[in-house]
Amino acid sequence: MRTLLITGPGGSGRTTVAAATAFAAAREGTRTLLLGAGPGDALGPVLGDADLPGLTVRRVDADAGFRADLAALQERAGGALDLLGASRLVPEETGPLPGAEELAVLRALRDAAASEDAYDLLVVDLPAAPRALALLALPEELRRVLSRLLPPERQAARALRPVLGRLAGVPMPAEWIYETAARLDLQLAAVQALLADRGTAVRLVAEPGSACADALRTARLGVALRGLRLDAVVANRVLPESEAAGWLAGPVAQQRKTLDEWREEHTVHPVAHLGRDPRGAAYLAALAAPVAPAVTGPVRWPVTDRIAEDGVLVWHLPLPGARRDSLDLVRRGDELTVTAGPFRRVVPLPSALRRCTVDGAALREGELRIRFRPDPELWPRTR
Repeated sequence: MRTLLITGPGGSGRTTVAAATAFAAAREGTRTLLLGAGPGDALGPVLGDADLPGLTVRRVDADAGFRADLAALQERAGGALDLLGASRLVPEETGPLPGAEELAVLRALRDAAASEDAYDLLVVDLPAAPRALALLALPEELRRVLSRLLPPERQAARALRPVLGRLAGVPMPAEWIYETAARLDLQLAAVQALLADRGTAVRLVAEPGSACADALRTARLGVALRGLRLDAVVANRVLPESEAAGWLAGPVAQQRKTLDEWREEHTVHPVAHLGRDPRGAAYLAALAAPVAPAVTGPVRWPVTDRIAEDGVLVWHLPLPGARRDSLDLVRRGDELTVTAGPFRRVVPLPSALRRCTVDGAALREGELRIRFRPDPELWPRTR
């Protein structure tokens, strides 16, 4: 199954483009699942009467997901709650906490990937770019936090936990905590595998103009830092050249200039401004949105061996749109924290680089090149 994640700056019409993309794919005979992951039911008004045999639409229900999680948590922790004399919460009387919507989206992605229904394409209407990129970073970040707080090797010593608790003088985590963490890790790993799959790509939607140019550049940088593949940029609401007269001459000229600039760096698909509210099958068909991309392959961060020439290994991180004054690197053990603009990611070092020290870095042609010099104390020696 291919997966197309659609996001973009706020107000760019990404929900309309997501619906039109899924509609176009279904018309071509592709079994398509359209997942609405944005706030509210934004897909309903856009789809209207659009109904195709090969198109399935699902919407994320954060309220229902939160209530189910709360009920399951109270069931697993029932013994501890009874000992504390705590009263149970009624799920129907509580609202979702902050972060519940993001977790509901991740669960929906996991369920779509594991679904027994045969889909060829998953189209996801994500929230606006800053929030969408933070959401896509959650599986990796949460798994990293879980591995630090509840390392699997501690669970292996559960037979010694009562003894260790007495020696340490503090209670050890209960078994159900480890079981819950392991279950959550498996779920997050499934979403992470979906995002890293060679059939997954991100499509950015933006309205051509000066207002969206910086937002698009920032979103592109965030996609690259997460190691996701950028498929294309959909230039939405493009005015026809035939209207380049009178008061529309200025906006048409500005759109033309922006499109020329975007085409120098992206694959751009213009989508026309139809002059009316997006609604129904006729509108979606008239948009002629580009269909899903072909499967190519994941983004790679290769390591090149330049030990013979310069005595270093070079790690290549593609970061298009990055600027030197907004880049920062911090090495902590076997991990490297990369900060690029408003985004940050902690990435594990490839095995060969763990035996090296950082020798410097340079940003060239949209690629961060980090030099590592072998540590004589750790590097294998040859006679």
